[in-house]
Parts: sequence; C-alpha cells; structure tokens
Amino acid sequence: MHRELITFEVAGQIFALDIMSIREIRAWTPVTPMPRVPHYVAGVVNLRGTVLPVIDLAARLGWTPTEATPRHAIIVCQVDGHAAHTQSQGLIVDSVSDIVAFNSEALQAPPSAGRDEVIPFLEGLVAIEDRMVMVLDLQALSASDAPVLAA
Repeated sequence: MHRELITFEVAGQIFALDIMSIREIRAWTPVTPMPRVPHYVAGVVNLRGTVLPVIDLAARLGWTPTEATPRHAIIVCQVDGHAAHTQSQGLIVDSVSDIVAFNSEALQAPPSAGRDEVIPFLEGLVAIEDRMVMVLDLQALSASDAPVLAA
C-alpha cells in the first residue's frame, strides 16, 4: 500500500506524520497557557473560533521544551477518538520539510534496544533517500495520564 507523509524537524530529528491526519500547517501563533495541564501542553490557540490544544512535541517526547519563535510552525492534526469522536490538536515543530511517498512494506518496527522516550510514540521508521525518518503514532502521542483539553 502506498502512503504519503509530511516530514518535519523537532530538536534536530526528522519525524513524519501520515498526510491524511493533517488538517493544516500554520505559521507560529503565540499560545495561551492553561493551568493544570500536562507539562507538554503548551496551551491553546483560537483556530477559526475553536479552542485548539497545542502540544510541545519536543516536551512530549521527553526532550527540552521548545522556546518557540516565529520560525516555528504548528501542525494541526486530526486524532481519531473513541466512538467516531475526532479531536484536533496542534503540534509545535521546528520546521516542516516535505511530502514524501513510500510503500507501507518499507515501514520498519522501531528498535527495541535502549531506553529512548521516543519509541512508545513511533509507528515505525522508514528510509527516505539517505536518512531514517521516524513516523509518529498520533494515537500514542495523544494518550496521556491527564486529559488534554477537548477541542
């Protein structure tokens, strides 16, 4: 099966998301912080009248939180919820790179060696040209101990 991904950079690493889960890519917009949310929730933004929770992807992956600048972008994703409920959320990324296509069979399972905080959030790895791209699992990223704001 043929798949298309959007690739982007976070903390010097190349990640990707399935293009079908992405609603839009927005220029950086300052977020409004919210009290008592998980540390990786940067806050919320107004997306055409809808409150959109924004996740600091670097912090969610266990890395140093992003100090966002106008060069950063917000990828607005649709996360499939339970019982046909979908939720939108934004992901803060350093930069958006390309749209790439690959064959699903090329997706490899993430390595089980090591204690990398990123592995539980990966659907797998795929070689695109001369680099390995980490394909994120939106469901795993969205799962948390504390509820993230419903949008």
